[in-house]
Amino acid sequence: MRSFADSNGDGLGDVGGLRARLPHLAELGVDALWVTPWYPSPMADGGYDITDHRDVDPRFGTLADVDALLEEAHGLGVRVVVDLVANHTSEQHPWFVAALAAGPGSAERGRYFFRDGRAGGDQPPNDWISAFGGPAWTRVTSPGGAPEQWYLHTFAPEQPDVDWSDPQVQQGYDDVVRFWLDRGVDGIRVDAAPAMAKAPGLPDAGHAPGARFDSHLWQDSPHWDVDEVHAILRRWRAISDGYPGDRAFVTEAVVHSAERLSRYVRPDEMHTTFNFDFLHAPWRAERLRQVIDATLAALRPVGAPPTWVLSSHDDPRHVTRYSREQPAERGGPVSGPADLAVGLRRARAATLLLLALPGGAYLYQGEELGLPEVEDLPVDALQDPTWERSGHTVRGRDGCRVPLPWSGEAPPFGFTATDVRPWLPQPPEWAALTVERQSADPESTLSLYRAALRLRRELPGLAGERFRWDDDGDGSVLAFTRGAGFGCLVNLGERPLPLAGRGVALLSSSPVTDELPPDTAVWLERDPAT
Repeated sequence: MRSFADSNGDGLGDVGGLRARLPHLAELGVDALWVTPWYPSPMADGGYDITDHRDVDPRFGTLADVDALLEEAHGLGVRVVVDLVANHTSEQHPWFVAALAAGPGSAERGRYFFRDGRAGGDQPPNDWISAFGGPAWTRVTSPGGAPEQWYLHTFAPEQPDVDWSDPQVQQGYDDVVRFWLDRGVDGIRVDAAPAMAKAPGLPDAGHAPGARFDSHLWQDSPHWDVDEVHAILRRWRAISDGYPGDRAFVTEAVVHSAERLSRYVRPDEMHTTFNFDFLHAPWRAERLRQVIDATLAALRPVGAPPTWVLSSHDDPRHVTRYSREQPAERGGPVSGPADLAVGLRRARAATLLLLALPGGAYLYQGEELGLPEVEDLPVDALQDPTWERSGHTVRGRDGCRVPLPWSGEAPPFGFTATDVRPWLPQPPEWAALTVERQSADPESTLSLYRAALRLRRELPGLAGERFRWDDDGDGSVLAFTRGAGFGCLVNLGERPLPLAGRGVALLSSSPVTDELPPDTAVWLERDPAT
C-alpha cells in the first residue's frame, strides 16, 4: 500500500490513495485487492512489525477510511483481502512491553519465546537463524542493566515471535480474525504461515555458521513448516466458515515441496496459497513445466485450486529476473548484464502463460506496467532491514517497492504531490511507463494485461480446471489446451516457431504473423474437432 498512491502529500501511500485509484483496478479487471499491513507500526519492517492488529496507522488513514474503501471497492466488484501477521508482533506491542517489565517466568513472557542462554547465558539458546541475517535471538537486559534472557525473532529483532502454544495468543488472534471479518473484509492473507509453530523444546536446527535462510530447502526443521501450524489454520478456517458470503484465506508458505505446500490448503484449512516455486522458476521450458505438473499433481488430491504468481513485494520484479542469463534451477547463479528489452518480452509472455493456467493468479502492483526492479537506489534511501542485518552486503527488497508511476513526465509521476519526494525515489525513465502513457498505447504492457484479464473472463475454454499438455516435440516450447477450443503456446527457444495449423491467434505478447518469435506467447482459438 505504501507504494500504490498517496492522498495526503506525505510521500507515503495510504488508504485514501487506494480509494482514489480503485477505478484503475476495476478497469484492469482484477477480482480482489490484497493490502499489505496498514496497522499501527514503528515501521522497522515496512509495517510487518505491528503494535495493534485492530486499528489503522494514522499515516495510512483511519478505520472509517477502511470502511469507505470496502464500500467503494465492493461497489466496483472488487473484493478486499487484508494481511494477518500472526507469527510476531512489534517490540513496542503492549504484550511485549508487558513481558519485558514482568520478568522471567511470568505469564506475560509466556506469550513469547523467552529463554535462558547457553554458556552461562552468554550464547543464544539454540542455532536458529533470522530471515534477515544473523541469529534469531536477541538478549534483553534487566531494569538495572544486567544481561538477562534471550527472545526469539524469526525476522528482525523488532519483531519478537509469539508462542502459539499460549492460550492468550490463540484467543488474541482469534479476536483479530473476527474483528476484520465483522468489518466486512472478503479475505485474509496469512503472512509467514510456516513460521507460526515451533518444535517442542526448541532443539537445534543444524544450521552451519553463516547459513542462509533457505526455507524452500528445509525438511524437518524445528522452526519452519512444523506440523502443529495446521491446527492454527484449522481454527481460523472454522471461524471464517461461520460467516456469510465467500470469505477466503490465502497463505504465504515457502516450503520445500509442492506436497508440503498442499497441506496448507486441505479442505479444513486455507483456501489458496501462493505458489513460490512458479515465481522462482527460471525462464526455461522444462523447469516451468515441472513446476506446473508438480503443482497440479499435489493440489488435486486435496481439491484446492492452484495459484500462480510472478512477482511480489519480497522478490525482484520478474522483468529484471528474466533480463539476465537464466539459471538451470531455483537459487542458481544469475549472471551477465541486464537486457531489459529481453526481460520485458519474457515477462509479457510469462503473463499470458500465467493467466492461461487453471486456478487463480496473483498480480503484484506495477507488473501491469512492466516495471523493472530498481537496482541502483541510493544507499541512503534503503530501508529494508536486510540491508543493516547483512552488514550492508544484501540490499534487500526496496527495489521492487518503489512507488508506482501514474502520470506526468517526471517524478513523482502523480504518486504524490508534485513538490513531495516519495518514500523511495523513482527512476526518471519511468516517464515512459506511467499508467497515463500506457493507457493511450494499445501495444503497451498495461493494454496487454487489460486484454488478457478481459478474455480470461470471457473465453469459455478458460472456465474450470481442464488442462492438457500438447506434445509439441520441442523442449523449448510450452503448449497446452484448456477446454475444447482454447490453447496457449509459449516459445522459450531461440528460433521462431511456425504457427500454421495451430489455430487462430486471439492475443499475443509480441507481434506475430505466421511464426511465433522467441520469448513470445500466444492464446489460440482452436477447432475442437482437431
